[in-house]
Amino acid sequence: MKHTLLTLLLLLTLAARAQVGDHRNDLAVGISGGYVMSTVGFMPKVPQTQYGGITGGVTLRYTCEKYFNSICAIVGELNYSQVGWKEEILTPDDLPVVNPVTDVAEAYRRHLTYLQVPVFARLGWGRERRGLQFFFQVGPQLGMFLTESTDRNFPWDAMNRADRTSPVVAQDTMAVERNVDYGITGALGLELSLPRVGHFLLEGRYYYGLGDIYGNSKRDYFGRSNISSIIVKLTYLFDIVRTKNTKIK
Repeated sequence: MKHTLLTLLLLLTLAARAQVGDHRNDLAVGISGGYVMSTVGFMPKVPQTQYGGITGGVTLRYTCEKYFNSICAIVGELNYSQVGWKEEILTPDDLPVVNPVTDVAEAYRRHLTYLQVPVFARLGWGRERRGLQFFFQVGPQLGMFLTESTDRNFPWDAMNRADRTSPVVAQDTMAVERNVDYGITGALGLELSLPRVGHFLLEGRYYYGLGDIYGNSKRDYFGRSNISSIIVKLTYLFDIVRTKNTKIK
């Protein structure tokens, strides 16, 4: 895992210093927001559906060169993100588990908030100043845990364990043990550039956590508890510095 992150950081550094193609010196900043669908990869397994949350923050992009048809850039972000897990509490017949006290189907959600810092190496193909551009970006992401909270509709001492398909419930009462999250994230998207207006980006992103929210030693209950998420994001950027070249389209 450490070697993978170091390799990506090295690639980002080389991209920033390389000046093989047509030089660019474009700096753009802006804001972004989107919707996050996340799960936690527990081992032993916890049945889940996608947890829905929001994300938003600031974006900084430096474009350094155009190499043949590829526009090379480095992108950094600072985001506030809501992630977590939503348990799928079912019987062996795939029916909702009814609590004997409340007489309603049991439901459980854990809300986690993070301050996330992804750094991307970005390649784009298409128009830079006016029109559409397709892009791909990938890089490491670091997250700092902020807060957590729980939604449940049943009392702990009257949980219906007898009818559940999964007997794994330890996570329901465990607080997050590790405050730092890290992993790999990648994205595909489209960018629309309008002169004197700015850049509008729509992208789909996937994040895979390499760290765990709980301890994973032989003495711990979970051997794995990593966050993964799918993000749909909209970003607006405006230029601070632009390369003076009339041939750039």
